[in-house]
Amino acid sequence: MKGVIFNVLEDLVIKQCGMQGWNEVLSENPEATGIYTASESYPDEELFGLVGSVAQKLEMPIAEVVEIFGTYLFHQLAERYPMFVEQPENLREFLLSIESVIHIEVRKLYDSPNLPNFTYDESSQDQLVMHYQSPRKLCILAEGLVRGAAESYKTPITIDHPVCMHQGADHCDLIIRFGNV
Repeated sequence: MKGVIFNVLEDLVIKQCGMQGWNEVLSENPEATGIYTASESYPDEELFGLVGSVAQKLEMPIAEVVEIFGTYLFHQLAERYPMFVEQPENLREFLLSIESVIHIEVRKLYDSPNLPNFTYDESSQDQLVMHYQSPRKLCILAEGLVRGAAESYKTPITIDHPVCMHQGADHCDLIIRFGNV
């Protein structure tokens, strides 16, 4: 996992729990260095351990923390890399640009970013089906990122997740419905 993801998690925890809260999360994870360079890669398990500690600290289910983090992550990444969100005129165009534009550019910025793969079913105007596939199985993070994008584009959505890798499927289906929900 790239250090920028750890940096954003640190920012969120400090914002919610203060620096002492972040230090407590770090102390519960002896493998965590607490110093992360945005472009460097760190073990996925280190991030998962930190998120687990955050969930315990907040007394929330891990999935809920991951989704909240995903929403926050989108806003932070959009602030750091505005060129990715300035071009698409609406949420649908943005989501369709993830694989064909954003992931290509991320691969130029970062060495071996280990990104998920997305394919799409665009057959309906009022919904988009995003097929998510990744060995990390961070589909809940992807949901949070989509919710963050929807907030940014001021587009009401609902997300259904009927097919999931956590239930034995080889991919996840995120069905995003646009409009008044």
